[in-house]
Amino acid sequence: MSTLPANLRMVEVSGAEALWLLEGSSLGRLVYAQRDLTVIRPARHVWEYGRLVVRAPVPAAAVSAAATYQVDDIRAVSGTGWTVTVSGAAEVVTDPDEAAHYRRSLAGWAHGPHDTLLRLHPKTVTGFRLARGEA
Repeated sequence: MSTLPANLRMVEVSGAEALWLLEGSSLGRLVYAQRDLTVIRPARHVWEYGRLVVRAPVPAAAVSAAATYQVDDIRAVSGTGWTVTVSGAAEVVTDPDEAAHYRRSLAGWAHGPHDTLLRLHPKTVTGFRLARGEA
């Protein structure tokens, strides 16, 4: 059993840095409400034209008008890394040409009714670096 250093801290990053971290990654988690439950699903994403496009193994009808997407890169041994959360309005990508483009560029886990492309319009973007504090 390993123990993490006691001097870890969480430092908020600017919105620009949070988007840069998001853009440099491709895997995260889609979070949305379904009935009275919070649902979390693995997803792939791309940041284009000020929008986040997410491909997730969820039925399109299950995703409400708002969603949250979370991405991180945390090193288990040291406890350092970063995390970014984006929340905003979500809409299903319905244009056939646009959907075909994203299906080619974003790998999915499921095909058929549980393979959805969403466009997330960010209302809030928050990010934190997980770092070692000064001793």
